[in-house]
Amino acid sequence: MARLYIFAIGGTGSRVLKSLTMLLASGVKPNSDKNFEIVPIIIDPHKSNEDLKRTERLLGNYQTISNEVGLDSGFFSTKITTLDRLTTSQNRLSGSFTFNLQEVGGRKFSEYIGFNQLDEPNKALADILFSGKSINKRHEEVNLLDVEMDIGFVGNPNIGSIVLNQVKDSQEFKDFASNYNEDDRVFIISSIFGGTGAAGFPTILKNIRDAMNNRNIDGKGFLQDAKIGAITALPYFNIEKDNDSPIQKSDFIAKTKAALYYYKDNVTGNNSINSLYYIADNYSGKPYKNDPGDNGQKNDAHFVEMASALAIIDFLETPDRDLETSEGKALKPIYKEFGIRKDASDIKFSDLEDYTERKIALRLSQFALFRKYLTEHLSSAVENEAWSNDSPEINKKFVDNTFYRTNLTEFLNSFTDWLKEMAENKRGFSPFNIDSSIDALIKDRIGKYGLVFKSKVDYGEFNNQLSKTSKKSKSLDRSSAEKRLIGLFYETTESILEDSYGLKN
Repeated sequence: MARLYIFAIGGTGSRVLKSLTMLLASGVKPNSDKNFEIVPIIIDPHKSNEDLKRTERLLGNYQTISNEVGLDSGFFSTKITTLDRLTTSQNRLSGSFTFNLQEVGGRKFSEYIGFNQLDEPNKALADILFSGKSINKRHEEVNLLDVEMDIGFVGNPNIGSIVLNQVKDSQEFKDFASNYNEDDRVFIISSIFGGTGAAGFPTILKNIRDAMNNRNIDGKGFLQDAKIGAITALPYFNIEKDNDSPIQKSDFIAKTKAALYYYKDNVTGNNSINSLYYIADNYSGKPYKNDPGDNGQKNDAHFVEMASALAIIDFLETPDRDLETSEGKALKPIYKEFGIRKDASDIKFSDLEDYTERKIALRLSQFALFRKYLTEHLSSAVENEAWSNDSPEINKKFVDNTFYRTNLTEFLNSFTDWLKEMAENKRGFSPFNIDSSIDALIKDRIGKYGLVFKSKVDYGEFNNQLSKTSKKSKSLDRSSAEKRLIGLFYETTESILEDSYGLKN
């Protein structure tokens, strides 16, 4: 199986990765003749970042669920794994999805570069290069050399580029390089208007293209000639004004222009990237809390992040012939943007372009229907419905086990939060009536027979369909209750939504 290594940089990287995980859980897959295993590598010096921690927890639950039910059950059918699972190196990694940046926690930038050990000419040079001002986590104005890096690079990519250059010498990068094969691909997620992402993208890209420790018997560099895609997020959200914060919305455009100017020579101008996706949104909605990092940085999910995750799906659908690379240079670089059919402030499936709607509407609706049934009705169904008694039984003991009570329930709760956060954001994405009756779950959709179910509060028809699938399905894996549950609901929700709503993949 080919692998896609995803370098998710900074807070935006974690949030886009979260959206990708939700899409993969729902059964969204690239239209490709290859199956890809996903290997996320999160790079963020801000270890207390709540966005990072939420994504790590989500990935861990996904991995546990997918390992339990296999890759043929519809939901959770794309394998996600940590880098350490791929290596036999004696220097084992942590088993985490997060890259371990060394010598960052609790240190000032001046300590990281050994400023006090420099001779006077080099001290003078460092003073010139890092002569700007910033605000530390105690909201005090400090020189850039005195920035404390454990909350990230607070909008200073010149600092980030120095620190993140350590990636190439790390055990993680060596294991990534030694495991990279010719059919594998790389994708980099970053924002362009902050510090960590703006610095991390060109730094990681350069380190991959310059890699020399991944050669085949003919001396060709699999990694140097890797098929590399990236999404660079331009400004897409608003933040509260806070004069004591180093993060100011008024700086976003200036930083974006500066980064794009640098990318023109060092990313796009030298053909380092095979496929680069741009995304932005100038919709000025509810501002996020201005949190440079010391309070945990927990941003609501945003439609732009889900659209960015779709760039990864699109990249995997791109044929190999369009991603050819020679001596570290893309022969036919591709540049793409994302658009919607209607400039709506509250996006529904019908506002998306046809291909995007077909790609996600059925699968996300299936998963939303699955979540709704399990959240509202499964505890009753395991005692009263015939389909739950088929072998292997889905009973009260199953509902109380760790797989259902912890891993699956936590994931479904995160899915609910993700949908609600996107719906309440501006620009919003709200294709579902989350708290409605089942028949009204999908907005702007009327079943061909009117209401899909006999009653707005009656799960009877759903249970009838579950019983039919349970009795007649030849593809349903019945080797465990976990596999039967996931496969049963995937097949049944697909049938209901295709027959009654006309949703197709």
